[in-house]
Amino acid sequence: MEHLKSGAARLELPLTSKQLRQFHIYYQELVSWNEQINLTSITGFRDVQIKHFLDSLTIIKAFKQPDGKQLRVIDIGTGAGFPGLPVKIALPDIALVLLEATAKKAVFLRHLIAALELEDVDIVAGRAEDIAHQEQYRQKFDLVLSRAVAPLATLAELALPLCAVGGRLIAQKKGAIDRETARAGRAINLLGGGQPEIKRIELAELGGERCLVIIEKIAPSPQKYPRRPGMPAKRPIV
Repeated sequence: MEHLKSGAARLELPLTSKQLRQFHIYYQELVSWNEQINLTSITGFRDVQIKHFLDSLTIIKAFKQPDGKQLRVIDIGTGAGFPGLPVKIALPDIALVLLEATAKKAVFLRHLIAALELEDVDIVAGRAEDIAHQEQYRQKFDLVLSRAVAPLATLAELALPLCAVGGRLIAQKKGAIDRETARAGRAINLLGGGQPEIKRIELAELGGERCLVIIEKIAPSPQKYPRRPGMPAKRPIV
C-alpha cells in the first residue's frame, strides 16, 4: 500500500501497519464483491489506493474535534463506504454512521465492517430525505460527509438537517466550485448553514482541481426540510 502510505503521510496522517492491513482487506473485499454488485468502476490496485482511499482521507483536513467527546460522523450516500470507512480506519475513535439507500450496498458494508473488525460503525439503509426526519439522527452529528452525491444546493437540503448546530457539512468537490456555491446560497441559508469556506486540496497523486466545501451549521433547520424523496434533486432551493 505504498501509494496510500506516502500520500497519507503528506496529509500528516501516518498510517500504522494495522491500518495498512485494513486498507488491503478493504481493497480485496471491494474487488471481490464488485464482481456481483456494481460498487465501483475503479478496481486497479494503485487506482483504488489513490482515487478512493487517499481521496477519502483528504476530507480529514476539514475536521473539527469537539472538546472532550467522541466525534459523531455521518457519511450520506456512502456507496462502497467512501469517504466514511477510510476516515474510520485512519481515525478509529470516531462514531460513524454510513447512510446508503441501495440495499445490496448496505449488505456489502455490513460484511466489510465485520471483515475490518471496526467498532462504533452503524449502517443505515435509507434515503437522507427520510432519515433526516427521524429523531435519533436529526441534527445529531458533528460532521456530515459527502462525496459525489449531489450539487451543493441539493446537498444542503439533504445534509444540513442531520448536522448539529455548531457542526459542519464537508463536501468533496472537483473543478471550479464558485458558481455552484453561489447557486446554493439560498438553500444553505434557509437550512441553517453559514458562509461556505473553500479549502483547496493540493496532492500531486490526485491531479486536477479538488476542494472541500465546509459549511458550519449556525441555526436549526426548519422542520419541513428535507422535502419528500426526490424533491431536493428535482426542485433544488436556488
